[in-house]
Amino acid sequence: MSTFPLPPPHARRRFRRSLLAWYRANGRSLPWRTTDDPYHILVSEVMLQQTQVDRVLPKYLEWLTKYPSLRALADAPEDDVTATWRPLGYNIRPRRLHAIARESVSRFEGRLPSDEQTLLSFKGIGAYTAGAIRSFAFGQRAAILDTNVARVLFRVFIGRGDPKAHAMRRRLWATSEVLVPRKHVFDFNQGLMDLGALICTARKPQCPACPLSRMCSSYPWTPGDRA
Repeated sequence: MSTFPLPPPHARRRFRRSLLAWYRANGRSLPWRTTDDPYHILVSEVMLQQTQVDRVLPKYLEWLTKYPSLRALADAPEDDVTATWRPLGYNIRPRRLHAIARESVSRFEGRLPSDEQTLLSFKGIGAYTAGAIRSFAFGQRAAILDTNVARVLFRVFIGRGDPKAHAMRRRLWATSEVLVPRKHVFDFNQGLMDLGALICTARKPQCPACPLSRMCSSYPWTPGDRA
């Protein structure tokens, strides 16, 4: 059981309702949101690491045309794989994808497993990516915590302290885990990411447009306004 103060049940319910309603009206239309193929989800998540969506979109489509499955990627020469990746940068990422593909072929007949511990056994799949695969591909109740999600949760529920501190990171993971609903996990986690990317941005957040502003610890309401 967590030793951190976590959002009480009523705050969790309010957060979920507000976020889901906002996402269904404002969520971005992205090609990896129209599939539950674990490989496609993996490719999108690895490409989106430290890379903006508009740069990823054409490369994602090109990649899946050239390597439509984990087996096709595993069979490709590594030099070809890294050349196809350009110009996204951070070239350790295509090599990690290639290694994951080869391991999935050798261990799991070219498929990604759905359980957390086995996913984490792959070099290159960490807690966030495992959570994304489980929730987006398999519909499991799995938490995620990337930069955007951490920023949203820190501002809404905590508001003070160093969001990059190790203890704070553990608290943010615990917060993400208790917030995940039992239903609509896909929409909830995608909504968290979109809210951080579009509204609760690192600089100049659009607080008046945020569906969570009235429960946000960082929003400059007066005490009377918070009621």
